[in-house]
Amino acid sequence: MRATPVARLLPALLLSVLLAAPGAGASGAGQPAAGWVPPITPPVVVRGFAPPAQPWLAGHRGIDLRTRPGGPVRAAGDGRVTHAGPLAGRGVVVVDHGPVRTTYEPVEAAVALGQRVRAGALLGRVGRGAGHCGDGTCLHLGLRRGRTYLDPRLLLGARRVVLRPW
Repeated sequence: MRATPVARLLPALLLSVLLAAPGAGASGAGQPAAGWVPPITPPVVVRGFAPPAQPWLAGHRGIDLRTRPGGPVRAAGDGRVTHAGPLAGRGVVVVDHGPVRTTYEPVEAAVALGQRVRAGALLGRVGRGAGHCGDGTCLHLGLRRGRTYLDPRLLLGARRVVLRPW
């Protein structure tokens, strides 16, 4: 069967759409979504979101951002601190933003449980501890709505490319 002209052009068209999409690039982020700021600057993604096929399976339920030990960690949005302290051998800060909550680790917290924070407020400093970011060279950023994990790059301005029918 011979490919139609559209079928032959589809791979090139798809690639050009992906490269031209806002948020494309090494960091995987463009301008932050309205009301949100990157927790570290610049927000360079070194490990992406890879949720498991089933909730009980292993996976990467957030993103890792390149940083340095002791670097500042800022609140991605306005909210209230619901956890600030050690959890499973590493410092963790959780901020409830209403419909969603963000998680930051490893972090040596500079905030207290129940404290209200604004977008960009200092939550603490990148720490050390157990886990893949244990050496302090990356910050794990998680995002959840209820029990569903979401890709935190959505906060950083990454756009999902959706192809629609002609």
